[in-house]
Amino acid sequence: MIPVSDALERIFALVRPLPVETVPLREAAGRVLRGRVEARRDQPPFDASAMDGYAARAEDVRPGARLKVIGEAPAGRAFAGRVGPGEAVRIFTGAPLPEGASRVVIQEDVTREGDEIVIGDNLDKGFHIRPRGGDFAAGTAVEGPRRLAAADIALLAAMNLPELPVTRRPEVAIISTGDELVMPGGQPRPDQIIASNAFGLAALLEAEGARARLLPIVPDRAEALDQAFRLAEGADLIVTIGGASVGDYDLVGAAAAEAGMERAFYKVAMRPGKPLMAGRLGEAVLIGLPGNPVSSMVCGHVFLIPALRAILGFPPAPAPRLKAPLAVDVPANGPREHYMRARLTERGLLPFDNQDSSLLSILAAADALLIRPVADSPRRAGEIVEYLPLQSGAR
Repeated sequence: MIPVSDALERIFALVRPLPVETVPLREAAGRVLRGRVEARRDQPPFDASAMDGYAARAEDVRPGARLKVIGEAPAGRAFAGRVGPGEAVRIFTGAPLPEGASRVVIQEDVTREGDEIVIGDNLDKGFHIRPRGGDFAAGTAVEGPRRLAAADIALLAAMNLPELPVTRRPEVAIISTGDELVMPGGQPRPDQIIASNAFGLAALLEAEGARARLLPIVPDRAEALDQAFRLAEGADLIVTIGGASVGDYDLVGAAAAEAGMERAFYKVAMRPGKPLMAGRLGEAVLIGLPGNPVSSMVCGHVFLIPALRAILGFPPAPAPRLKAPLAVDVPANGPREHYMRARLTERGLLPFDNQDSSLLSILAAADALLIRPVADSPRRAGEIVEYLPLQSGAR
C-alpha cells in the first residue's frame, strides 16, 4: 500500500490537461477559463451619475442656491450641451455626466420650481459620480485557469467579451461491475442490490464540469469488461467501480492490463477506499474505485475531483482541507489515513459513531470528512483537526 499523497502524485503524473476551445459567453458558465482575457473598454465608459438628481458645477451647489434647468440626461442618452455657471441638468442614474458638471445633487435635496431648482438646507455632502474606469479600465485582465461563476460571467460581459477560451469539457466514462448489481428501478433478485455508486459519482463529477457517461453494468466476465473498455473509447477519464480487490471475481485489473493499461499503483493506505488502482489506458486516465458505496464516494472526493481539476488545467493539488475543533474525544488512529464522516456543529466536528463503508445514509447526513493521519494519537475535544468539506442536503 502507498500513502494517499503518493497515490495523488502518481495520478497527477498520468494527467494531461485538455485543449482549449472557444465558446460563446452565454455557454461559458461553469466552464474553466484558460489563458488571459482583457477588457475591451472602460467601465463605466464615462463619468456617470450614481443617483437620480441634477448635475451642476460643484462651486454652484450651496444651500438656497437657484439653478436653471437647461435639459435632461436619461440613461443611454447624453446631454449634448455644456453646464455653465448657475445651470443644472436633470440626470438619472447611470447617465453620462454632462460636460462642465462636477457634482450630482440628489433629487431629495432640491425643490423644483418650473425650469429652476432650489438647493435645500440639508444638502447631502456626496458628489454621487462614478468615475470613468472606476470599476475596471480597458486592458484589465482576467487570468485563467478560473472556473467561471455567475459573477465572472457578468464581469466578462461588461468587458465586452462575446466569446471566451475555455477548457474542453472532460468526458468521463463510468463502469460499474458486478453480477450483484441492478439499475435503479429494476427488479433485483433477493441476492442483488441496486447500483448507486455510478449515479453519485456522476453527480459529483458533473458538478465539477465533466460530462459523465454511465455505461451498462458489467457482469463478472472478462469478455464483458473488454467490451466495456471498448465502449469507453473517447473518454478522457475512465472510472471503474468494484472488481479491484483481491478475489476470484475481481477481474478489472487483469482486464485493463489485457486492454493495454500500465498500472501506476494498486492499494492505498486509507480507509475507506484501500483497493484503489490507477493507470493510463490509451489516451485516458483509468482510476479503479472500490465497490463499497461510501468508499467509492470518498475516493471520488479525495482522488477523482483533484484529477479532474488537473485535467481541466488547474495546477495539480489535493482537495483543499479546512480546520475545525473536535466536538468529542476520538481514539488513536491505525496504519491507514482515515476519512470519517462527520457533522459540523456549534461545538465543532462531530464524527458519526458508525463508520461502516456501506452506509450511504450517514454519508448523505455528513457535511465533512474528518481526516485522521496515519498512526495519529488520541485527540481530545477542542483540538484542531483537518477535514474535507462536503455538500449535504441535511442542512
